[in-house]
Amino acid sequence: MRGVAIASSTKLGADAGATVAEEGGNAVDAAIAAALVSSVAEPGICALGSGGFVTVWEPEGEPITIDGYVEMPGRGLPPDAFGGGKQEISIEYGGGVDLMVGHGTVATPGSLAACSVACEQYGRLPWREVVEPAYQHAKNGFALTFASYKYLVYAHDLIFGWNEQSFRALHREDGTLKQPGELIRIDHLADSLRMIADHGAGQFYRGEMARLISEDCLAGGGILTRQDLAAYEPIVRPALVAELDDWLVATNPPPAVGGAVLIAMLQLMRGHPRAEWTAEETAYLVRVQEAVLDYRHRHLDLSEDLETDIGRMLDEAVEQELLPLVTSPSTVHTSAVDADGLACSVTQSAGYGSGVMPPGTGIWMNNCLGELELNRRGYHGWPVGTRLVSNMAPTAARRRDGAVLSIGSPGADRITTAILQTLVNHLHLGMSLSHAIDHPRLHVELVEGSTRVAYEPGMPVDELDVESRRFQEISMYFGGVGAALCEPARGFQVAADPRRGGGTAIGGWPHE
Repeated sequence: MRGVAIASSTKLGADAGATVAEEGGNAVDAAIAAALVSSVAEPGICALGSGGFVTVWEPEGEPITIDGYVEMPGRGLPPDAFGGGKQEISIEYGGGVDLMVGHGTVATPGSLAACSVACEQYGRLPWREVVEPAYQHAKNGFALTFASYKYLVYAHDLIFGWNEQSFRALHREDGTLKQPGELIRIDHLADSLRMIADHGAGQFYRGEMARLISEDCLAGGGILTRQDLAAYEPIVRPALVAELDDWLVATNPPPAVGGAVLIAMLQLMRGHPRAEWTAEETAYLVRVQEAVLDYRHRHLDLSEDLETDIGRMLDEAVEQELLPLVTSPSTVHTSAVDADGLACSVTQSAGYGSGVMPPGTGIWMNNCLGELELNRRGYHGWPVGTRLVSNMAPTAARRRDGAVLSIGSPGADRITTAILQTLVNHLHLGMSLSHAIDHPRLHVELVEGSTRVAYEPGMPVDELDVESRRFQEISMYFGGVGAALCEPARGFQVAADPRRGGGTAIGGWPHE
């Protein structure tokens, strides 16, 4: 058996991964190519000016996560430069979200740097070949996806309408939002990708592109300086690993919290559900989410010692001591595995989008400093150079018989609960990957000090004595899981979430 299996947030991304695999690329090359295409071809949902994480597990090595998440900028600026450059808005996405947009909400992006390191250390192909599919889509244009459109219906005016470059990229000449399937062509984006492909990701951080980005942010009242971009370095960390049934599961370690939250939930779900999602088992899932998300809210988001507080949470999860405590859309994910047993899981986020597109770049920037749920210290409240808290949890898993799984999801604070339920469905209940992903989900929301269960039709939440809100159909609010599995005896399984209109592909390795 040869080849690479890819699941991505977009069909264009999955196909790009397969193309790179056909050219001789491995799971890392394919995943990075797909992630770059998804960042380009899902406007509003993600962007190259994002942060992200790449989890890689080699067949004979230890799993690692490359931390390319966003960083608090402001190097070289006086104290009075902080606190401005923002607009406070509310959008109706997902039932209502309060956030901030504008130049001051832009954190130092790290996705491109992390992708570059992943390719350099673990890929087979030159960086230029991995970036090429994204460049081609930027040059030729691409059809607006339905997932992007569904978000932009809420965000195109308030987030992407105030900036001239952003507005022009997404709207017709009469000022109306483009519809699904209409061609999107973004001025200067292909030129930027050509430069990044030919001269490396460093052009984004230290070249002419860095000057354009920084000067625009500062002119708009932001705090992203050329020093911030030049100082940015991705960090390779040992992944956070836990045992689950016959599997070892590796995910995003601190200072991100998403991976630890996922592992704690998985530990508490040991042995559950026993056969199916009955009302009793659904109630238990609600309790598990309440316990872990409550711990996170009270102890992790404002922690001064994340590793210690996360360690305490995981210890209490293993000992089943957490349960007594119960009282951005704008993310893309790609999973890939290959026949050699290499797994790569990539999650990237630009927050809800800042609306900022520095002139001459064609690149949208994140609003991660304006995401209220991730900035409980306050606006511009982090020390300069600090990596922000993240929900992202790109995950790989390995079974004793040599099977390897790559899985992850977009979806802000629904990332961990989406991955949790998919893994439980697949590992505990024996569902196929596609069935495990398609199955209805629930998510416990923290609302003004109390909890509320959001759920899709098919989960028996209405039989429980809990405050709840029922969605009328499956919704991208509950994430967009993508997973790829390679089993020595059975070959590949690969599946993408219908909630996000994702895509899958399998590519071969014809060249040695």
